[in-house]
Amino acid sequence: MPKSSPLSRSDACVGPPRRPIIRNARGRAAVVLALALGYCAAGLPVSASARPLTIAEAAEPSSMDPLFSRTGNNQAAAENIYERLVSTDENMQLRPGLAVSWKATAPDIWEVKLRPGVMFHDGTPLTPEDVVFSMQRAGDIPNSPAPFTGAVRSIGSMHIVDGSTIRFQTKGPVPDFMEQIGLVYIVAKHAAQGHKSEDFNNGTAAIGTGPYKFRSWQRGDRLELERNDHYWGRKPDFERLTIRFISNGASRVAALLAGTVDLIDSVPPNDAAKLAANPALKVFSSPSARLIYLALDSARDRSPFITDSAGKPMDANPLKDVRVRRAISALIMREPITARLLSGAGVPAGQMVPEGLGGYSPKLPAPKYDPAGAKALLAAAGYPQGFGLTIHTSNDRFFGDSEIGQTVGQMLAHGGLRINGVVTQPYNVYAGAAAKQSYSAFIFSYGNSTSDSANGLTNVLATYDAAKGTGAFNRSRYSNPEFDRLLDQASSQFDPAQRNALLRQAAETAFNDVAIVPLYFPVVQWAARKGIVFHANKLERTSAQYIEEAKQ
Repeated sequence: MPKSSPLSRSDACVGPPRRPIIRNARGRAAVVLALALGYCAAGLPVSASARPLTIAEAAEPSSMDPLFSRTGNNQAAAENIYERLVSTDENMQLRPGLAVSWKATAPDIWEVKLRPGVMFHDGTPLTPEDVVFSMQRAGDIPNSPAPFTGAVRSIGSMHIVDGSTIRFQTKGPVPDFMEQIGLVYIVAKHAAQGHKSEDFNNGTAAIGTGPYKFRSWQRGDRLELERNDHYWGRKPDFERLTIRFISNGASRVAALLAGTVDLIDSVPPNDAAKLAANPALKVFSSPSARLIYLALDSARDRSPFITDSAGKPMDANPLKDVRVRRAISALIMREPITARLLSGAGVPAGQMVPEGLGGYSPKLPAPKYDPAGAKALLAAAGYPQGFGLTIHTSNDRFFGDSEIGQTVGQMLAHGGLRINGVVTQPYNVYAGAAAKQSYSAFIFSYGNSTSDSANGLTNVLATYDAAKGTGAFNRSRYSNPEFDRLLDQASSQFDPAQRNALLRQAAETAFNDVAIVPLYFPVVQWAARKGIVFHANKLERTSAQYIEEAKQ
């Protein structure tokens, strides 16, 4: 194995590093299509405060089971209560979590040492049996809209060496093995075994090792948590944590201004300047590695929301033709979306990860708006008059998701397609339906949470294979054998330079084939009342580990 390979890690750090605070005061009004067309011409000290904290989040989790769904809204709630073997810093680099160290003793053998003295909320100690159980459970959650199967796909076998050591044998060389299994939240075997996901929602099985303990969850309203005073790491600053779920951006801002909440996430970009100018508030922001994209049903011969240009159902699916997919991408004006609709809080995207992450390719800039080229592509594909399409999107997952759907629909209609409708739904409903392939064209996102593009490419674009754990989020069932081959080679490559080169080649293969239509990487913003400090992060998380009480 190359000497440069980061095969082991040990660290005594027990709290998240201090993250830089970046203030953002941008704010401009959103635009309609006409404007878009015009445009194109370190550890933290402990305060042990008794004060409660109330935050408002835009998206509610679909379950309190931390292994039910890998979607960001579920993980933001889960990481208050549960932990993983590893954590990540502000640059998404690995740090010890429940594992204090790990080492590859051979290309397909990893030994993981657990942190001593960690207790679950009910006072029972963390054991290797809990870790093995959690890994097994992660790959077998019924009806998951975004399963953890990809995180455990490389595990061949697990062997408990002693009371603090687990030996994993992988299915071949897996250089990023700890990044993969490090996504899995560790649950208490004695509390979760024999229980369904529903049993986490009432607290019966909701036993973790995290900084807060579960108290209650009122769907559609709030999640109540209580400080874990026996937490092994940095103690939370707040005795009680209430997370309110307010999907409407204006309502979140109003709650912050009224003082009924202390912090909000997903600050509407056009409100950021107003909030930043308020001396009683602070705005925090961070660039995100989340990709917002348009998925196209390119696998099926017939697609449920495809019609001809007159609105009649079609037997053929035009989205299977790469020329059609390229035409759709060329009809989307990304810069007006990010500059106007998002008030500058976004960067046009052309691939899975932004510049700075492994696997980024300079050969994949954001596609240019080219209506003439799109018209020629549609004609060459046999659709000179276009065809009909319905666009689906969430309306509460990220800022402007509903408006993005409407704007993309108008852009495609302006380019000659018949848009039969733009349907918006609450994310908890929308995500499950997308996982069941209910749509033809739909807007989704993937939050890149590791240091390179491998996880995103594997989960979103790799050929769906439940047995292998690939394509877990490939809701359009895109498949490209050459892409899969390059990704497989990258996934077993320990040399960082060769791995990144293969990831770049894989990305170029998939995005030149328009596996998905990349739209933009958002800039995410939070706002808090005076006395609260938030550590903005690329993961877009609003969990307690990023919040502290301001020091006097």
